[in-house]
Amino acid sequence: MLKIVFVEHNGNRHEVEAEAGLSIMQVAVNNLLPGILADCGGTCSCATCHAYVDDDWFGRLPLPSEDEQMMLEGALEQRPNSRLTCQVMTAEHLDGAVFHLPASQC
Repeated sequence: MLKIVFVEHNGNRHEVEAEAGLSIMQVAVNNLLPGILADCGGTCSCATCHAYVDDDWFGRLPLPSEDEQMMLEGALEQRPNSRLTCQVMTAEHLDGAVFHLPASQC
C-alpha cells in the first residue's frame, strides 16, 4: 500500500493508504476527504478535483495532457503546480506524495 497526503486549505492534514493504479481523486473519494468534489467522476470534464501538488513531488508527475490543461484553465486559483487529481495515477514512485486542496472547487 502507498501513502498519499492531502492537506486542506486550513492546514488539516490527512495521510491515507492507497492501492497503486488508482487516481488520486479516487483515493480522496474512497477516504471521504473534504475538498475533492469529483463531480464528473474522473472523466476530466469539470475541474472539481483540482489540487496543488507539493513542490517536492510536482516534478515526479508526467506532464498534463492537453485536455487536462484546458480543464485547469477553468479551475479557481490555478497555479503552476495545479493538477486535476483524476488525471494523476498512484504509483510506487509517488508513495508519500502531498496534494494541497484549494479553499473551493467552484
